[in-house]
Amino acid sequence: MERPLARRLQAAVAALALAAATGAVLAAPEAAAATGSATGYATQNGGTTGGAGGQTVRATTGTQIHEALCGRADSDTPIVIEVEGTINHGNTTKVSGSSCNTAAGVIELKQISNVTIVGVGSGAVFDQLGIHLREAGNIIIQNVTVRNVKKSGSPTSNGGDAIGMESGVRNVWVDHTTLEASGGESEGYDGLFDMKADTQYVTLSYSILRNSGRGGLVGSSESDRSNGFVTYHHNLYENIDSRAPLLRGGIAHIYNNHYVKLNESGINSRAGARAKVENNYFEDSKDVLGTFYTDEAGYWQVSGNTLDNVTWSDPGGTTNPAGPDMKSTTTVDIPYAYRADSAGCVPDVVGRTAGADKGLKVSDGNCTPQTPTPTPTPGPTDPTPGPTDPTPPTGTNLSIGAGSDGSSKAAGTSYGALRDGDPSTYWSPAGPTGSASIKWASATSVSAVVIREAAGSTGAVKGWRLLDGDTGTVLTTGEGAGAISFPRTSLRKITFEITGSTGTPRIAEFETYAG
Repeated sequence: MERPLARRLQAAVAALALAAATGAVLAAPEAAAATGSATGYATQNGGTTGGAGGQTVRATTGTQIHEALCGRADSDTPIVIEVEGTINHGNTTKVSGSSCNTAAGVIELKQISNVTIVGVGSGAVFDQLGIHLREAGNIIIQNVTVRNVKKSGSPTSNGGDAIGMESGVRNVWVDHTTLEASGGESEGYDGLFDMKADTQYVTLSYSILRNSGRGGLVGSSESDRSNGFVTYHHNLYENIDSRAPLLRGGIAHIYNNHYVKLNESGINSRAGARAKVENNYFEDSKDVLGTFYTDEAGYWQVSGNTLDNVTWSDPGGTTNPAGPDMKSTTTVDIPYAYRADSAGCVPDVVGRTAGADKGLKVSDGNCTPQTPTPTPTPGPTDPTPGPTDPTPPTGTNLSIGAGSDGSSKAAGTSYGALRDGDPSTYWSPAGPTGSASIKWASATSVSAVVIREAAGSTGAVKGWRLLDGDTGTVLTTGEGAGAISFPRTSLRKITFEITGSTGTPRIAEFETYAG
């Protein structure tokens, strides 16, 4: 499948060679510092602010990026790393420290949080060197180019992914980036933007993904369904064979993207995934939406899309295209506010905004690019008051015997402590905000919860939200721990999200009741 892609790239490579031979220079616009605010699902689960409020440092090598991470007081101390120049294997070494866990040959954001990496000055290019996030949270990557990362051949980096996320990653905003390869798997490349092993609350916006056999995936296999809540908007997918993206389980919101030359398949929703696909422009492409290469179905809600010279395969076996008459097979509720451009102007708007070194312009929702201004991160102001009756509900605590997980946990704490009935054990997030969930194997009706703080930390929790952990729907919001009631809801996972605190929040019990 990737061999034709390599041939299609030959003309572009030849043009670059001619430019070099004749002394032509491809000028890059002046890059801007980080600006704007996270959008999409990255705004949920406490939001994504990266290193806002922390120290700003400049790096011109991969080693200096690692040194900046390792020089922090703690692994969650906020930091903004401004990057200029070319980052490659020759200038990226491992650096050790108590606040980092780095490796040579890759930019490693591992077991850390509250970091912004932004290209500035003449631009930042990660050449044949990938960016890897693992057990990380609240990360922003903006205004950088990542190119030609390989998983085979030489040199190799990051498993062949330009940007790869895995193992408990939460809240990542990747914005105004250019991610590109020079072929497919047979040429040594893998995905441009991959998420697996429990990665959630991610937004990819105003970016270019091109010249690759694989655009990106959510879930590494049909059984890896712990990922989701991903937004893709105002991106250009160009000359991609497949995976634009591939979704295995979870929920995705895909709007205002421009797809050009999807050569084999495009949005591949499978293994129970649900995607809201709206106001995109598909051009000169094949099988732009459906379930492909598996008999485990996925689902989609479609509206407002434009199909321009799109062809479709006949359905059968493991091929289930959504077209030519695309119809919705599910509904997806989006928990955040957004303004979608009409599909007809998407090629123009995306062409003027997407990618690194474009001035970080965004759309205003009326097909007009503009330069955003920094938006202050709001605190937990004027939250909806919590319940006035502090009397806890009666009945069986449904958390006992259930499962649990969360966005992060401080050293020495456990998600299991939330459901063990023991007030002397507790869970704490890695920072002042974070979320924890109670989950069941099947849908369970819940109408009340009790949040009990550990001894010595009473009153630490300030602002909070209670969410349906499967859909991201906000059930109620409030202030302070205690008894919380809400309309009876049937769900498999309920999430308590701390949006503001004083000191270190410590939750001894997260009790749930049918009411």
